[in-house]
Amino acid sequence: MKETEFRIYGYRWVMLSVYMLAIAVNQIMWITFAPITRDAAAFYGVTDLQIGILSMSFMIVYLIVSIPASWIIDTYGIRAGVGAGVVLTGVFGLLRGIFATDYNLLLIFQIGIAVGQPFLLNSITKVASRWFPVSERATASGLGTLAMYFGILLGMSLTPFLVNGSNIDGMLKLYGMVSMATAMIFFILARERPVTPPCSPDQEERALAIDGMRLLFRNRDFLWLMLIYFIGLGVFNSVTTWIENILSPRGFSAEQAGITGGLMILGGVVGALIMPILSDRSRKRVPFIEIALAGATISLAGVTFTGNYALLLVSAAAFGFFLLSSGPIGFQYGAEVTFPVSEGTSNGFLLLMGQVSGIAFIFGMDWFKSPVTGSMTIPLSVLCLLMLISYFLSSRLKESAFLAGNQKGDA
Repeated sequence: MKETEFRIYGYRWVMLSVYMLAIAVNQIMWITFAPITRDAAAFYGVTDLQIGILSMSFMIVYLIVSIPASWIIDTYGIRAGVGAGVVLTGVFGLLRGIFATDYNLLLIFQIGIAVGQPFLLNSITKVASRWFPVSERATASGLGTLAMYFGILLGMSLTPFLVNGSNIDGMLKLYGMVSMATAMIFFILARERPVTPPCSPDQEERALAIDGMRLLFRNRDFLWLMLIYFIGLGVFNSVTTWIENILSPRGFSAEQAGITGGLMILGGVVGALIMPILSDRSRKRVPFIEIALAGATISLAGVTFTGNYALLLVSAAAFGFFLLSSGPIGFQYGAEVTFPVSEGTSNGFLLLMGQVSGIAFIFGMDWFKSPVTGSMTIPLSVLCLLMLISYFLSSRLKESAFLAGNQKGDA
């Protein structure tokens, strides 16, 4: 039966939009302190590493909450699962703004927001599969992932300006009000599912989290994909966390570091818009993952070694474009090769790998930086080597049989 015989509802774009808003706000909360590390350390009277822990707490909490969050998403659906993440972000975001001058309370509320993150991020492919036909799912996943990058971009670019205008406590109060307003918008507009599914029953039915986990670890392609995400997301998380510390030993200012980080995310936004659409239209996943990892490896070398500001900006934009565009395609590929494992389960495990590596890479970059100059060239060189390994791992992936089978059904 052809996919076009199933009714596709226009409200899917409303649902995707409110979901993207919720993700973007949560990511702003995560990345808030990365572009103002030194100012925040002075404001609270703590070390740079303690400020880094405010962002790192999201990765640590993810390790604990990810699997339960996936189970709740799979068992109780989008409104309950995503709704839990939206409420946690709104409530603790507001509390973070109210008690903005106390570092200890700030850390507690930051952890509360972090608990909400897996409920949002692990739902990307669930929202795509429940509301969109197979031929649009990589695009929908790309837009959901795009919201992650856009939230990071806003946090990286807006935060320094807001701090200059209203200090750190004023900035946190504003973000808190935005997070609470987002929670209200979500519960007004969000719906669980369309009246009729956008696909045939055999493309919709999924195994729940516990059964799905057994299937995941028997799937060779998904195991390779987990290793790729372990490297790729770990590299992204560590580079964005330490962007100012990476560039300052080479003589770049905090403003230049902020622009570089923002351009990196902007490149990712563009990549997440273009590459998943091309993947959907060509009905292929693996070639686009390979291209993305090859480009990310080369451009990360530019970020690592260049002392020229113009070349740095080009390298950062290219690094973001290639690395971050691979994310949504990989999420959808993982959901397809592990069918009938639930999307929340496959999505959650891929992100879980990135949180584990992110913690390790962040601490590793801090430990192995130059004790004299603070240079991070050596740990960044190691990350370049790991990215090269991830490219070779991607060549072992086999194309999605689920996608090929659906293509035949559409013919």
